[in-house]
Amino acid sequence: MKSLQIKWKNPLITGTAILTLTGLVSRFIGFFYRVFLSNVFGAEGMGIYQLISPILALSFSLTVSGIQTAISKYVASETSTHDYRNSFRTLWAGFLLAMLLSAACASAIYLYADQIAVTFLLEERTAPLLRIIALSIPMASVHSCINGYFYGIRKTAIPAFSQLAEQVCRVGSVYLIYFICLKHGLTPTISFAVVGLVIGESASMIVSVAAILVRAHHVFPAGTYRRAAHLPPTLSTIYTTYRHITGKLLQLAVPLSANRLILNLLQSVEAIYIPNRLMTYGLNNADALSIYGVLTGMSLPLILFPSAVTNSISVLLLPVVSEADASGNQAAVKRAILTSIRCCLLLGFFCTAMFLLFGRLAGRLLYGSELAGSFILTLSFLCPFMYIASMLNSILNGLGKTIQTFLFSVVSLLLRLLFVFFAIPRFGIQGYLWGILASQMLQTLLCTVSALHISQKAHATCHS
Repeated sequence: MKSLQIKWKNPLITGTAILTLTGLVSRFIGFFYRVFLSNVFGAEGMGIYQLISPILALSFSLTVSGIQTAISKYVASETSTHDYRNSFRTLWAGFLLAMLLSAACASAIYLYADQIAVTFLLEERTAPLLRIIALSIPMASVHSCINGYFYGIRKTAIPAFSQLAEQVCRVGSVYLIYFICLKHGLTPTISFAVVGLVIGESASMIVSVAAILVRAHHVFPAGTYRRAAHLPPTLSTIYTTYRHITGKLLQLAVPLSANRLILNLLQSVEAIYIPNRLMTYGLNNADALSIYGVLTGMSLPLILFPSAVTNSISVLLLPVVSEADASGNQAAVKRAILTSIRCCLLLGFFCTAMFLLFGRLAGRLLYGSELAGSFILTLSFLCPFMYIASMLNSILNGLGKTIQTFLFSVVSLLLRLLFVFFAIPRFGIQGYLWGILASQMLQTLLCTVSALHISQKAHATCHS
């Protein structure tokens, strides 16, 4: 019984359970929310809505993605030595950086929404949506920085709860707006879904800010911070301290953000040019957006639904594998690699079988779309490869192989882009589906070969 209790107190198990549970609940809510959106706004409306995703992804890369990871890393090392004052300084420095970047990014998107819509997204109807989502960028930066702090101290309940609050408030607000419109005889537009996104981000920010204030009060009861400081710091001391912390954060955050920015730029080009290439194939603008909306707004979310489990484990597996590698526990590294591959294969084959059996039925029942069901059948073969690649990426990152995983992602994305530009004009959307499968298989192969090579070296080390 004692050993069982110890296992359940393991941060990886507890954190994974929390993230998985909230991830599944959030995805469950989000899944039926997308069903609702597709029924209300149609496939073309979903296509327009999905087109703003690249802008959100790029803004996150530019403003806070690397900073969040850097905060998490340095807070983890500082709190492990009970240096709580410096951990809060790290959070504050990262927060100021992220807010400056997010304010600039939000202003640029708001002011140049028309130009971005026409020249970058190739769809002028996205311009009013861009002005709305610009308001959410500073809010996302606030809760991302705070979540980075809580990931660093392994308190996953706060990020999980803020994610759930965001989803509930986003969905609830859109439902409320929709029914108010119906009551007053108004026609709802896809803009309401984007307003819901802003409301969800604000809810997540409020939860995160409340949590960090409670944490600060717990760590520093009234007056203890001032007593610990002994003397009030001078402006020169404050400047020197925060310049050092900011430099340290930037040293880690800049390459991480650059890597993510390159990946998101490639993903953005892919997303934006799918409707464009479909028109080259011979479809009109409405039909091209409708097919894009069915694929990205209906079929893919269903395929990605089970990945809540693997994503949650991946988030928490990285620091555990990193710690095992740093302590020379190569047996644990090898065990993590082989166990991950076996478990992901089992989960992947099970999900593939379920989607093959019920995918067409799901498309009809959930979306009233035969096309969605057809996409689900084809994409079902992604599952084993997608889950293995996600898990092994996390393990490789934990082992310090971040350049490798970045290059693997770039190569797979470039392969997918070749299908977008050359296969879609000839074969239509089927050419893109082939591209998704080919690129995912390539990335999984590269990750598996690299991980197995590391596993063999770990095995040799253990027996030497």
